[in-house]
Amino acid sequence: MASMAPKRFQPTVSRVASACHVAVAPNNGRRAILVAALAGFAAPVRAQAGPIRLLALGDSLTAGYGLPAGQGFVPRLEAALRQRGRNVRVLDAGVSGDTTAGGLARLDWALAERPHAVLVELGGNDGLRALPPRQSRANLAAILDRLASRDIPVLLAGMVAPPNLGTEYGREFLSTFADLARERPGVVFYPFFLEGVAAEPALNQPDGIHPNARGVEEVVRRILPAVETLLARVPAPPAG
Repeated sequence: MASMAPKRFQPTVSRVASACHVAVAPNNGRRAILVAALAGFAAPVRAQAGPIRLLALGDSLTAGYGLPAGQGFVPRLEAALRQRGRNVRVLDAGVSGDTTAGGLARLDWALAERPHAVLVELGGNDGLRALPPRQSRANLAAILDRLASRDIPVLLAGMVAPPNLGTEYGREFLSTFADLARERPGVVFYPFFLEGVAAEPALNQPDGIHPNARGVEEVVRRILPAVETLLARVPAPPAG
């Protein structure tokens, strides 16, 4: 039987096989070896690319406070992204009780994970402690600017202050996040991390602050488009 490759393609087959350091076998063997050789080319590229590392820098909302392992924001976000065909590893840099100052203090430590992108979810504890919004703004600005200096794409998730702190405080606190995003057009902005979940008893734990498992799923569902926008800004790995 004649070779499976048309004659005009046979020199190309030989060159590819030679580059792969394999012999060109006659007849059907030629096709099998070529397929194996091309697979050998592709495999190292996939291995080098690896998953995108997305760092979630946050507080108890990121850390999955009060939830069993596997039900917090980080693992559920990773699962949702993988269900959509995205090879992403979400790194948990959430510390319960942390403020924007705490996030800034441990930023360099968190970046030792060498993330390709960062989701910043901080500020809720600043509001609970009624810390001056200008301090929160300065801390978040320092975080965003440090990430920008390393060319790391960022998603900034906003937060709202407890209503008992008054209208003026709440307005200043809320504008902190919007102003930071407006001043940094490269930042992906998600205005309220707990959108659709806050103040919904069925979606929160008994403390009324932290989402339960259903609430986490809703947070993930709503923030997913913004996360995908962030991931689209991660540079592709170099070829070869």
